[in-house]
Parts: sequence; C-alpha cells; structure tokens
Amino acid sequence: MNSSLKFIPKRPSQPRSNGITMVMDKGIGMNQAMDLVETAGNLIDLLKLGFGTSYVNPDVKEKIALYKKHGLRVYPGGTLFEAFAIRNQLDDFRRFLDNLGFDAVEISDGSMEIDHDKKCEYIRTLAKDYLVVSEVGSKIAGLEIPIPQWVSQMQTELEAGSFKVIAEARESGTVGIYDKHGEANFELISEISKHLPLDNILWEAPQKLQQVWFIKHFGANVNLGNIAPAEIIPLETLRLGLRGDTFMHFLPDDLKQ
Repeated sequence: MNSSLKFIPKRPSQPRSNGITMVMDKGIGMNQAMDLVETAGNLIDLLKLGFGTSYVNPDVKEKIALYKKHGLRVYPGGTLFEAFAIRNQLDDFRRFLDNLGFDAVEISDGSMEIDHDKKCEYIRTLAKDYLVVSEVGSKIAGLEIPIPQWVSQMQTELEAGSFKVIAEARESGTVGIYDKHGEANFELISEISKHLPLDNILWEAPQKLQQVWFIKHFGANVNLGNIAPAEIIPLETLRLGLRGDTFMHFLPDDLKQ
C-alpha cells in the first residue's frame, strides 16, 4: 500500500516481535468489534480487554473468539488478575481464562502490593500455558517507585518468562512513566531503555503527544500500548510519517523544510 512513497519506515509483518501496537477494548459492542478487526485488525498485535470488563461483559466469549479468529492475542487487563490474586483465587482465575478462551494474560501489581518474588512466580507458572505480559509501575497517582527498582523488576520479569514488560501509565496516561499532565518522565524512560532491549518493552502511550514522543525518540517500531480503537489507524500514520506531527521526522535532510 505504501510502496510508491519513498522514505517510509519499514514496518515488520505480523506476527511482530517489535513495532507492536497493543489496543485497549474497554467494552465496545460486538458490531464495533467486528468493524475493528475488519478495518484495523492488520495493525493490532495485542488486544487487552481493559481492567475488569471481561468479567461483566455478557458477550465477552464471543468477542474473544472473534479477535482470535483474526489472529489477535487477547487477554484480560491486569487489574482483573489482581482482583483474583488478592482474594487468593488463582485457580479460579485460570478456570476463568480457560472457560472464555483467553490465550494470553497480564500480570500486574498496580492496584495491590505483591511481593516481587511472588509476582515472578506467577509469571513463571502462567507462562507455561499462556503468553504473559507483565506490568511494572503503580496506578496510584503520586506514588513514586525508585528508578533502579523499575529497571530491576522489569529485568527479572522478563527473565521469569514475560513476552513483553509493560511500563505503566494507565488508560489516562497520567501516572507511572508520565507526570500528572501526561508529560514523559525522560529520566525514568532513559534509564529503562539503557538497561533493557527496546523490543522487550511495551510503553503505555494512550495520548497522541505521548505516541509522537516515543516515535521520535525510539523510531517507528517502538512498542506502544493502551491505544484506543479509534486511534489505531491514526497511530500507524504517525509511525509512517504520514501525519503532521512526524511528517518531517523520517525524511532525509535535503527534503526537510
């Protein structure tokens, strides 16, 4: 589709290990889900049913089957894992995953405290049967985690078996790796990127300016998550330099104005 334009960044084909786009479904209906996979399914790599929505959505099993039919890896939000974990119902959680047909899972501790060794044990155990993505960072505004702790936890979770490790930002993009105004914490992000391979990190970036920031700093194939369904195609245009915010970024100097 983009072969006639020069200086367009090359995007890896699916299934991708980098340049991943993780989309958050917060409860869209089946008709919207069908429209989503038909119009943008080729641009989605991971599909998260946000927080606890998969527990209350009556059509969730049908929706999961639809997403999987189109080659998407779909999983419930980490908050739902925590809801089962805090109640000591991990066996029930596995039954929940299997009954609905999930083939992936998110392990997080953003709403509750989990001993990190225990969290890594959860990752190792669940990674035997599911694709695991884990998340580092708190959902609580104002709670600061020391940078060395961010880095060490992300490293050990990858070692425990996480496919990707998520840098927390919530769907609002105002905590974790961002401040309350949605501005990127450059020091934190820089230290994380110095110590971990970029391809292993999934940066939550729900806001357009955050997506632009990461693309300009790490390139078109940076892994980005918590993307709203309506923003999937607009994000791809940012990745390719086909939107004003990144229009000049991938051009050679002699063409820039």
